[in-house]
Amino acid sequence: MELYLDSVDFKEIEAALDLGIITGLTTTPTFMHRHGITDIDSAIVKLSQKVAFLHVEALGATADEIIKEAERLLALPLNSDCTLVFKIPISNQGVKACKKLSLQGHLVNVHLIYTLNQAYMAMEAGATYVCPLVGRLHDQGHDAMKLIDECVQTVEVYGYNTKVMVSSVRHADHVRQAILLGAHACTVPWGVMQKLCDNTLTTLGIDQFFEHTRLMTIRVKEIIRPQNPVVTLKQTLLDAMVQMTDSKLGAVSVVDDFGKLVGIFTDGDIRRQLKEKGKSIIEAKMSDFSYHPPVTINAEALLYEAVNLFRQHQIDNIIAVENNAPIGILDIQDLVKLKLIG
Repeated sequence: MELYLDSVDFKEIEAALDLGIITGLTTTPTFMHRHGITDIDSAIVKLSQKVAFLHVEALGATADEIIKEAERLLALPLNSDCTLVFKIPISNQGVKACKKLSLQGHLVNVHLIYTLNQAYMAMEAGATYVCPLVGRLHDQGHDAMKLIDECVQTVEVYGYNTKVMVSSVRHADHVRQAILLGAHACTVPWGVMQKLCDNTLTTLGIDQFFEHTRLMTIRVKEIIRPQNPVVTLKQTLLDAMVQMTDSKLGAVSVVDDFGKLVGIFTDGDIRRQLKEKGKSIIEAKMSDFSYHPPVTINAEALLYEAVNLFRQHQIDNIIAVENNAPIGILDIQDLVKLKLIG
């Protein structure tokens, strides 16, 4: 099924073209007016530089006027690689103009189709496309996709060299139904086209793939913060508090005179000490406190190992070590921000 973009917004057009899959572009005078385009001819010339097939309106009250307008459009300095498809509203005069233009080898899109009879007349006149407006039909409470089905079946039964183009698309399900019914083309606004690949389960799966890839490829040293808050046993609790404040981490590594890791002191430990012993505790030496063996991880370890440690020990901080010396603290929030742990 051919996929067209229904727009005259150049930003949307560039974004759609970047997908690399659209057949061309459909336009309407209404779109031109909505986007404040006053020089329609210049806009058509510019659009012809963008796509291989450009559907433009050839308006006229009579068949002769429609043909004259088509000839005028062809005389514009268009990109030679672009083929104009003349959009003609269905009417007896429109059918007459379609027949003459088709015999001359031009491509014609007969649109504003709301009934099978209208589509049939356009097909008989050699229309390249018949264009039912499914959104507008649905707005009036009609079964628009039934008309698409009827048009497709008519083309197949009678062998018309006409493509059924679904237009006035409101949502992605219109596109799905067009595909199922065997429509030959569909012209879609950018807002809908952007959503054709969307699916909650797909998004969830992609997120999981990224998450698992990061867990298995990123090392601890790549995400630990540059700050490495460390205090010695001779320093005070106040020194530890300053280190925590400066690093914006909720813990410090505690080392002995030789730089050997003794333990970890957290902001939670500070609150407990203040509650038990009062404000004077901030002048206490770090050697006055007892420490449990800290949970550590090698800086070269992959992140999945860190996640396992966080879950196993139910802690908020792990000390990253290199050659048995602390080089930083891995905070659980670092993994939460990367969406690697809940």
